[in-house]
Amino acid sequence: MAELDALEDALTFIVAIKPDAIAVSGDLTLRARHGEFTAARLYLDRLADTAPVLAVPGNHDVQWWQSPLSLFGTRRMYAKYRRWFGPDLTPVLNIPGATIAGALTANGIALGSISRNPNDLAVKGNLPPSETRRLSKIFQDAPPGDYRVVVLHHNVLAGDLSARMGLAYWRSAAVRLVNTGADLVLCGHDHEEGAGLLNNKVVVSTANTLSTRTRGKRPCSFNVIRLEPDRIEIEFQVWDTRARRFNSTERHAFARPEHQPARAAALG
Repeated sequence: MAELDALEDALTFIVAIKPDAIAVSGDLTLRARHGEFTAARLYLDRLADTAPVLAVPGNHDVQWWQSPLSLFGTRRMYAKYRRWFGPDLTPVLNIPGATIAGALTANGIALGSISRNPNDLAVKGNLPPSETRRLSKIFQDAPPGDYRVVVLHHNVLAGDLSARMGLAYWRSAAVRLVNTGADLVLCGHDHEEGAGLLNNKVVVSTANTLSTRTRGKRPCSFNVIRLEPDRIEIEFQVWDTRARRFNSTERHAFARPEHQPARAAALG
C-alpha cells in the first residue's frame, strides 16, 4: 500500500535537488495489477520531468503464475510490466560521468532461484551468468573514467533485520558482479535501507521502500547517491511520521573501488 504523503514529499525533494538520474529498483506494484501499474507509470512520469529514470522489474511486478519454470516462455510473465514500462527489461542509461545498466533478477519461479526454503518460492532472485556477461560488455564499452553502476531488484548483501540474501546462489553472483567492473550496485527487495561493500570491492546501496510495507515497522525511506571523482557518498532520507517529511539520517562514504579479478574464496 502506497504511503501517499511520502510519495508526494519524495517528489518535492527530488525536484529540489535536481539529480542527474533516478534509479528505481523494482516492486512498482504489489500484485502486478493494471491499476497499480497505471499509478506507478504516472508517478515515474512525474519523476522523469526532473531527471531521466531507469527502472527494472521486481518480483512483485512479475506474473510468474502465468509461466512457472518458464514452461510457457517468459513473455507472459512480463507482459503487463512491458505494457506500461516498455519492452526493455534491462535498460541502460548514459549520463555525463556514469553508465547505469539495469539487470534482470526477477525471473519468477526459475531453476536458478529455487531454494530449500518453500517461503522463497517466487521471491528469491536469480542473476544468471548471461546477465553478468552482458553487464561486462556494457561496462567495457563505457567511456573511460565513467562510473559503472548496476541497478537490480534483489539485495546482494544480507539485511540487518532479515539477515537474508535476495539472490539464490549469491556467492557466485557476487563474484561475477564484481568481475563486471561495476563500481556501484543499487538494489532493493529487502525493505531496509543499507550501504556496504560487496566482496570488499564494490559499493552497494540497498533502498528501502516508499510504501507502508516496511520491515520491522520502520519508516519508509530512499537513498541519495553522490558520485565524486574519488568516492561514493550515500545518504538515507527517512520519513518522519510526525513532521510528515523526509529527513537525512545517516551518511556513508566509500572510496571509489579499484578493480582486480575477484575470487570466490574471498567471500568466506
